[in-house]
Amino acid sequence: MQPLLQLHEPRPAAPPAPDLRAFLSLGFRPLYLAGAAWAAASVAVWIFAPQWLQPPLAGVAWHAHEMLWGFVATIAVGFLLTAGAAWTGFNPLQGGPLALAGVLWLLARLGFLVGGTAGFAVAAAAELALFLLAAVAMARVVIRSRNRRNYGVPVLMLALAAADAAFLAAAYAGDARLMQFFEGGLLVMAVIALLIARRVIPFFAMRAVPGLQIPMHVRSGQAQVAAGVVAVTALLLGQRWLQAGALAAAGVLALAQVLAWRPLAVRHKPLLWILYAGYAGLGLGLLAAAVQAAGVELRSAVHVHLIAMAGFSVLIIGMVTRTALGHLGRALEVDRSMVASYALVLAAVALRLAALWPSALSAAALQASALAWIAAFGLYLWRFAPWLVRPRADAARPVIAVRPQ
Repeated sequence: MQPLLQLHEPRPAAPPAPDLRAFLSLGFRPLYLAGAAWAAASVAVWIFAPQWLQPPLAGVAWHAHEMLWGFVATIAVGFLLTAGAAWTGFNPLQGGPLALAGVLWLLARLGFLVGGTAGFAVAAAAELALFLLAAVAMARVVIRSRNRRNYGVPVLMLALAAADAAFLAAAYAGDARLMQFFEGGLLVMAVIALLIARRVIPFFAMRAVPGLQIPMHVRSGQAQVAAGVVAVTALLLGQRWLQAGALAAAGVLALAQVLAWRPLAVRHKPLLWILYAGYAGLGLGLLAAAVQAAGVELRSAVHVHLIAMAGFSVLIIGMVTRTALGHLGRALEVDRSMVASYALVLAAVALRLAALWPSALSAAALQASALAWIAAFGLYLWRFAPWLVRPRADAARPVIAVRPQ
């Protein structure tokens, strides 16, 4: 007997094929992908194969440089190039110039890894050219659009490049001020992170939580950025107490801002609480740096890891998720892999801080921290890499919904 009715389940639509034009349409696509991949790879090299590292940039100097300029700054530049399109109405970098930025980034990573005079020279030139390209591209669009409130952004990008140049010159010459220049770069990056996060966190929170009204902290944010600039200047001039006071002011303001943003209201929103946690971690790191600058000896590199891991890295894992979802035309919802990546980054931070205190478990804690870190960014790449190389899910024109205050 022939069946009276045949039902056919519709097949799910195949995802669009990877598209180079889409991949090079906004800065976040290649630079988030590159930064996340390098976050995992560089820590794996540093912890499990440090013998691969060759002078002039080797050992702790390589690790510090690659985490700050190879990872954190790369993500920040990707965000700023993307945000600049919304702030000004003009895309700072796309197509061939954005591809060039990716090539420069890759040359820098490979050159510093290979080492030797030639490798170092190529890497340094490529990296500084990348930051200069990004700064000029950002300056072009903010000036063209007369977006005066963001005239300082290209200047901060140039300051980050200048700190990088000073660090690399010191590394090549064996200059004893090497870590001072690293601290300078760390503080410049902290100013950039405070500027970005203070703008976007309340914006994201009020969009995600119905009825939530929280302050944007425009005036305190301006004071905070000014304190950061003073801290960098005081560091370079050797004015330790002025540096300590400025850092303490920036840190206290950050913690006060988080409290005013009503953190309990976002406790059920992973896309938000991870950003709150990172901003609070950055505030704590700045306070620890203030204590260190005042002459109170903390455990080696506690303030560095608080700023860089509890601050920058926690903010980054949240930001590269939230902003990528929005720019890719996808629902602003997390899945288990995304929440797991948040938990793994937080675990990596806790374990790395624990490893700073000498004990029989220090080595195990350090390796466990590295594995958690690698797994976190591996999960991010597993989920987002296929999306980053394809057109938007809604096939709409790419935009970023972030407005500066």
